Amino acid sequence: MVTNTSGKKKTAVARATVREGEGRVRINSQPVELVEPEQARLKMLEPFRIAGEELRDGVDIDVSVDGGGFSGQADAARTAIARGLVQHLGDAELREAYLNFDRTLLVNDVRQSEPKKWGGPGARARYQKSYR
Repeated sequence: MVTNTSGKKKTAVARATVREGEGRVRINSQPVELVEPEQARLKMLEPFRIAGEELRDGVDIDVSVDGGGFSGQADAARTAIARGLVQHLGDAELREAYLNFDRTLLVNDVRQSEPKKWGGPGARARYQKSYR
């Protein structure tokens, strides 16, 4: 059985495919062990640390991520992987464990950066006003 899921964070979108296999996790066609920086790799592998590493041996996961920076991509991939595992295994206990640990493992973070507006250098900041 093949399961397709997705995850989003800021402007990054990750699509994960979970199927029976021998524990291969690939991010954009490259093994997850080669992902840099290390912080992003650890974030992507979080669902396995919560569920238990032995769970990883039974599935192959292919994730394609685009948009955003490395941190947003890591969060999007993490959500896609966690959702894929829960859907593929149909395990209610695993779902509860993920929700108790961190809700963003199963729920997209919908926050976006606010667009810049006229009259200032950023979204909210205004240019200084001079009286003389």
